[in-house]
Amino acid sequence: MSLTRQDRKMTLFALTWPIFIEVMLHMLMGSADTLMLSQYSDNAVAAVGVSNQILFLIIVMFGFIATGTTILVARYLGANNYKDAKEISSVSLSANLLISILISAVIVIASEDILLLMNLPRELLPEATIYLQLVGGFSFIQALIMTASAILKSYGYTRDTMYITIGMNIIHIIGNYLFIFGPFGLPVLGVPGVAISTVISRLIGLLVILYILKQRVHFTINLKELFKLPTHHIKNLLHIGVPTAGEQLSYNTSQMVITFFITMIGTEALTTKIYTQNLMMFMMLFSLAVSQGTQILIGYLIGAKDYDAAYKRGLKSLYAGIFISTLMAIIFSLFSDSLLGIFTSNESILEIGGTLVLLTILLEPGRAFNMVLIGSLRAAGDIRFPTYMGILSQWGVSVPIAYILGIHFNLGLVGVWMAFIADEWIRGIIMLYRWKSRTWMTKRFAERPAAS
Repeated sequence: MSLTRQDRKMTLFALTWPIFIEVMLHMLMGSADTLMLSQYSDNAVAAVGVSNQILFLIIVMFGFIATGTTILVARYLGANNYKDAKEISSVSLSANLLISILISAVIVIASEDILLLMNLPRELLPEATIYLQLVGGFSFIQALIMTASAILKSYGYTRDTMYITIGMNIIHIIGNYLFIFGPFGLPVLGVPGVAISTVISRLIGLLVILYILKQRVHFTINLKELFKLPTHHIKNLLHIGVPTAGEQLSYNTSQMVITFFITMIGTEALTTKIYTQNLMMFMMLFSLAVSQGTQILIGYLIGAKDYDAAYKRGLKSLYAGIFISTLMAIIFSLFSDSLLGIFTSNESILEIGGTLVLLTILLEPGRAFNMVLIGSLRAAGDIRFPTYMGILSQWGVSVPIAYILGIHFNLGLVGVWMAFIADEWIRGIIMLYRWKSRTWMTKRFAERPAAS
């Protein structure tokens, strides 16, 4: 199945492979921090890991506009409505800039208090605070990158965002090397150096992506447009974005609570979780790429009112996501000792981490259900149901089971992973039932008001 863009056809494969590489490189950027800092100290890894969990939560706040942008632009283009596609892109950039500047300011002011709420061990607080202040203070850069990237992807320019991410990674790794290892007589900055490298690479990436956006789609950020464009654009963005952000906010908050539980086990358990989840991020790459590509295609199909094709596309993508994610989990489990050995030589971490990687063979297929089908439902306009079910499962299944098994019954990280498995599978099966019910075919977005 293929769809026609203005200058070429779009297929799932054509959209997905650049997204796959782009997302992989984004994850490599975080793993590069972990890998390089692991040569510096395990405490530095734990400090940056907890700070990044907070930053992921902040990125969710930016992501709700980016998600709405992807869906709406794809829908308008599918309906050949290029005027509204351009308008929604412009208002999305402007809105995310305003929101992200406010959030960045809050992070700078309250970083230490936030880390203390996370029950971060005192010995990790100084490094975690400076990292959070530097990277969080400039997080508005990431907000703009996310929104501009969403626009380009919806227009089908997934290769452009991939190339930009490649460049950002190269700059980031070079910066890490200079600041962590101090070649040529340079000072060894450790965690602050990694933060500086992160900010510089993102700033350069932002400048490049805005230039490409101007060349491809012919518009730039204009804050005045935020208050001038038709209100139905804002309503549609909020209709998609607020529930989506609510679900993601709930997920990340629940993960922070579970991280709090893990700090009760000890710093070594926290470090093991961070190393293992770095590997898990690569296992779920294909499902994530398929989810994003499918979301764009279904947006086009819904815009063209081809509901039967959208239904079939969602199921085909789901089967592909389950197969590849399971295969990757099996491969990673076979080589878990070698892969974890990249980060550490601690025997206890290697043993527990290996068990956790083995459990991901059960975890990843469930995650594929959620990634692909939730993205498909949202693209089809079914926004609230995935949000409600997500919040219910995260707080009714994942958090209590993590505490009961991990802390109360003293199963530690194994108990926590069992909670993750239960959460993903329960939600995934419910999402499959929702997709097959075709209830999403009745969902609608706000239309442009008719001229009086």
